[in-house]
This record gives sequence, structure tokens and C-alpha cells, in this order.
Amino acid sequence: MEDFIYEKDADGIVTVTMDMQGQSANTMNKRYIPGMNAVIEKLRAEEGLKGVVFASAKKTFFAGGDLGDMLANEQSSDALFHYIEANKKPYRDLEKLPVPVVAAINGAALGGGYELCLACNHRIVLNSPKAVVGLPEVTLGLLPGAGGVVRLTKLLGLEKALPYLLEGKQSKPQAALAAGLVDEIVEAPEDLVPAAKAWIKAHPDEHTQPWDQKGFRYPGGDTLSPKIRQIIQVSSAMLYKKTRGLLPAPEKILDIAVNSMRIDFDAALRNESRGLCALLVTKECRAAITTFFFGMQAIKSGKVRPAGDHWQAGSAVVLGAGMMGSGIAYAHAKRGLATRLKDTDQANAEKGKSYSEKLCDKALSRGQIDEAAKAALLGQITPTTENAAPGTVDIVIEAVFEDIDLKEKVIADTWPMLSPEGIYGSNTSTLPISILAEACPDPTRFIGLHFFSPVDKMKVVEIIMGEKTSEETLRKAYDYVQQIGYMPIVVNDSRGFFTSRVFGTFMDEGCQLLVDGMKPVAIERAAWLAGMPVGPLQVFDEVSLILSQKVRKTHEALDQRLGLDSNFGTHNTATNAIIDPMISMGRGGRQYGGGFYDYDSQGNRTLWDGLGQFAKGNADIPIEDAIDRILYRQAIETLRCLDEGVLNTEVEANLGGIFAIGFPAHTGGAIQFIRGIGVDAFAARAKELAEAYGERFDLPDTMLDRLRDSAAKAA
Repeated sequence: MEDFIYEKDADGIVTVTMDMQGQSANTMNKRYIPGMNAVIEKLRAEEGLKGVVFASAKKTFFAGGDLGDMLANEQSSDALFHYIEANKKPYRDLEKLPVPVVAAINGAALGGGYELCLACNHRIVLNSPKAVVGLPEVTLGLLPGAGGVVRLTKLLGLEKALPYLLEGKQSKPQAALAAGLVDEIVEAPEDLVPAAKAWIKAHPDEHTQPWDQKGFRYPGGDTLSPKIRQIIQVSSAMLYKKTRGLLPAPEKILDIAVNSMRIDFDAALRNESRGLCALLVTKECRAAITTFFFGMQAIKSGKVRPAGDHWQAGSAVVLGAGMMGSGIAYAHAKRGLATRLKDTDQANAEKGKSYSEKLCDKALSRGQIDEAAKAALLGQITPTTENAAPGTVDIVIEAVFEDIDLKEKVIADTWPMLSPEGIYGSNTSTLPISILAEACPDPTRFIGLHFFSPVDKMKVVEIIMGEKTSEETLRKAYDYVQQIGYMPIVVNDSRGFFTSRVFGTFMDEGCQLLVDGMKPVAIERAAWLAGMPVGPLQVFDEVSLILSQKVRKTHEALDQRLGLDSNFGTHNTATNAIIDPMISMGRGGRQYGGGFYDYDSQGNRTLWDGLGQFAKGNADIPIEDAIDRILYRQAIETLRCLDEGVLNTEVEANLGGIFAIGFPAHTGGAIQFIRGIGVDAFAARAKELAEAYGERFDLPDTMLDRLRDSAAKAA
């Protein structure tokens, strides 16, 4: 019991304070089962026991299962099932104690931590934004396997429980109280245990859970209720529409929740354990844990950040009040970073600020902010046509049009605003940072900061290192991106960097399929089945064909200026073959009235019936091949970026691909997608695609050696 502090007071109430040794959080580690069993045995033998309070000595209450152990799991299915059953048994034992049990929740109680709370008779939470409760397992490809699915369904009823189970929704104290996830709130940490003891004294006989009482009825109705039957049918359809059948965890959770209402409680708990066993061995589960837990943890904790003191910007200037610049100014203001929004025209600068006002009004209408918060946010943005005083600005973000001559002029004109310790970032999406840096007096303080549109929703920034960018500038840029609440992905300089290169292959493969003779509707359907947020033809319309053409011509002009051939987008041959003639026909994309799609006055779209003219063949392409072409094309380009040193880490490759360009989340990212299939199996399939569809799928075996080597080291 070294991880549990056991204290009995004069009233016969035992407080069990969880304090896992050598850890910053309480988890279901290897000592958890014997420790909890020992606690239960001591409670059973306790004379004069009147009640039990579970508390925590950590900043969080209980973090639940150890995900590292889950990833490393190599047990047989039977052994795994018995291990899961052993983990959850103490919770059932708690419920059978002949005294009330109360959870005193001082901090986050998520997953197994909240499942412990569900096994208690009463739940009291500290009124702190950090004291969130919920069952987020679904976001990691898992299900709440310590009774969470079964108990929450019984506590709230199926209808109210499903959002928390299927979406992993987490709740702060007030929302948790309103939803019935907790029963009471206290204002100070020192009030938690006294409040728990007071409840025990006032309710000495309330030790039997509702579901263990005779005549228990589900809130909202059981499975024979017409309303619940309808919810089950609708939930199944809505779930498939959302997951596309690519995520096994939500489907498994829904099945277990519904069936738990049809069988007895202990049988339902066993069924839940079997469901968790089935999910733990899926590639989707491994991908989610690897990327969304350990990968995000690596980014947030600074494992890929350059070493050094933390830096914080106190003032900023954003150059260009277009959609990108206005979005960046809003992101700054939302985090309290005072920003001058500069444009060549004052009316444009004011219009740029009004973009933030519209976003504030939307948040206001949803009750997310109040008028005071809106005024404070807008007060951080100063629209202007003038530079700030020389040497006074911590960070300048250039967000003007993607034109190298214009950017070079703007950089030279605005550099003097920087303070001696300040840094200058360019929001270019494809232009080489090392070349743009030639326009500034000190290229060591110049870096790429590539935001994505719309900035208020796309919470990721691609940080691009130029040849002369210093490590100190990188560190400051990394800190700045986290300061405004965005995810930093660090890459090295190259044409198109990482995200634009990979995104370009996705759009081009849609065009390649069109050229090969696949029906446009089938192309978009294949992308949907693959898990892409939007089909490649629709993406082209949203981005605009004209912008794509401008980017290509910009790089052609840059090659001419530098006297070289960069081979930028060399494999994107179908893009060039289709968009140039389409633009000449007046089809430049959605904002130009139409592109691959036609749009009516309400904005509804239908595929343009003239796309058939671009088909050079009449190939009967299997939908499985189309799906693989869309995914493999992006994965191979990501692998090239890793091989060429454009990308530094697999973590950034995976997270950047998912959050910046929409690579299917269920794969865990492009590199994890390769690992999930198996490196050799991926190589074999890529060879098949290359032989059938072209050299863009060629994959030199040496490119995969890095993945093989790291896998061997991990083993």
C-alpha cells in the first residue's frame, strides 16, 4: 500500500489518499492492482467503518490506465482479458462495501480516474477549470474498460451518456454538475474531504448503487422504450456518417452501451472487458495512442523544442490585412498579444479588424464570451498604415500576397520595427525562406511561420528554418506559436516545405484519377472512404485553381531568376494538364463562379458536366486502388520529406499531416500509416501502384531503412 495513504478518523471514516510513488500522476500502473486490493481488504476488515473518501495527493485526481503499458502489451487474448478484469474488480468491490464511498475530486479525473468516481456513491469536485471529468478513451481508439461504459449508461441513461462515451467529451465542474456527472461542488481544496465526510454522516445508509437496487429503471427509458429504440437506430446511422466505418472504437462503445441495458450488471462489465481486449490490438488504437497521446505530449512538453529559456512576445505587427493577416491578428488578440494590423490602405486595415469582431459576435451569440471579453480582445488590435517606431516590436509577421518581389520589398521596409531581441516571420506557404531572408539585415532572426486558413480553426503553424536562421530564433518562434495556443511543427527549408508539397500530391492524384478515366463522383467518394475531410476536386475549388497556377508560375519564375531547376511539383503533371485549360474556360474555382463544381445561388454544388473531356483513358479503376492512390501518394511524399531532412521527426510528420492538411486521423498520420500497414507490406503495395499507375509511386528501398531501423531499436 505504498501508493495509498490510509487514515481513519474518530468518526470511523477512512480517507484513502492516492499518491503513486515516482509519478507526477496517479495511474493504473503495475502496483495499482495489488495496492487497491490491499486497500479493499483493509476496509473490509475495519471495525466500526462508517464511510470511505477517495482523495489524491497529486495535482490531478487519477489519470487512469498506463498507455505506455497498453502499447507494449503482448499478452494473449485470455491473459489480457483477465488483466482487464483484475483492474476493474476493485471498483466493483467498492460498490459492495456496506458503507458510503465518496470521491473528492481535486483535479482532472479522466478515463479510469472518472471510472473510480462512478464506482463511488457520491462525487464532489473542486470548482477549478482544471478539475475536468470525463471518459476520453474513444479519442485514443479505446473504450472505458473499467466500468465506464456500463456505469455511465446506467447513471445518465443512454441518450445523455452517448455524447460522453462516443465523443470523449470532458466537462468542467459547473457543466459536470448540470449534466449529473458529479453531485456537488466546493470552492476550496481544503473543503473537499470535509464535505465528503459531511455527506457520509448525513447519508449513512446510501451505500447501494442505483443499479444494484431492486426495481432499478434507466433514466430516459430502457431498450424497449420507443424513444430509446429510435435513438439506437439513429445513433448507428449518425455514427457511420461521422466515422465512415474507419474507427472501431465508437462502434464498439455503442454496441456495449446498448447491450449493457439488456443483460445483468456483472455480465455487462465482462462484455465491456472483451470489447477493450478487441480494441487494444487494432492498428487504429496503436495509431491514436502513438500520435494523439505520446505525439501531442512530445510537442506540448517541448521534447522537439530547442533548449533554452522560455521567451514571450509582448508586442506584434501583422503585415497585410487580408484573410490570413486578419486571422493571425485575431489569434494574437485572443491570447492577449497586442498587435498592429498594417495594410497599405486604412479601410483595408479596419476591415481586417472587423473580421475579429465578427468572430467575437459569433462567440458572443453562443455564450462563449461576454461583452467585456469582446471589448478586451478587440482592444488588442490596432489597424494602421504606419510602421511601429523603430526597435519596438517583438515579432513581425509578414502575411502579404505570395509574390516574392512584393515580400522582399515589404521585409526590407518593415524590418526596422524589430526590437534587438525580436524575430521576423514570413507567412509564406511555398517560397524558400533562405531566399526571402536575403532581403533582411540579419537573416539569423528571419524564419518562416506558415499559418493555415481559416486561422481561427486551423490551430497549427509550420515553422520553417532558413539556412541562416539561428537556433535562438527557432526557440523564440516555437515559444511564440505555443504562446498563442497553436501547435508548432518544425521543418527545414525547401520548395513547398512539407505541408504544401504533400497537399499538392493529394490534389494532383485527384486529377490523375480523372485523367485515367475515373468518374469524378467516384474520385470524391474514394477520398471520403479513405478518410480525407474533403475530396480533391472540391479542395481545388476551395483553394482556387488560379492560386494553384500562380504558385506554379511563381516557382517557374524563381527558377529562372536563380538559374536552376528545382523540380518543384515535378510529379504533379495531371494538375498542370487540367487546371490551365479550365482557367482559360473561366473556371477558376468557387470564388470565381465555378471550377470542378458548379454552384447555385444558395451555394449548393454539383460536379461540372464538362470534366469528362480531361479523361485520356477509360480505365476501370477499383475503388480500393483509388483509395490507396490517394493515401499512398501523400505518405510517399511525407516519407520523401523525412528522407530529405525537410522533416525532423515522425511526430511532426504525423501531427502536421493530420492537423494541417487533413491526412486521415484514424491512421495516426502518414508515417504511422506506413507503420500500421507494415514497412515491407507498404513497400510491396507501393511497387504494385508504381507498376500499374506510374513512377510517382516509386519508393527506393533506402527511404524505408530509417523506419526499419527505428522499429528494430524499439523492439
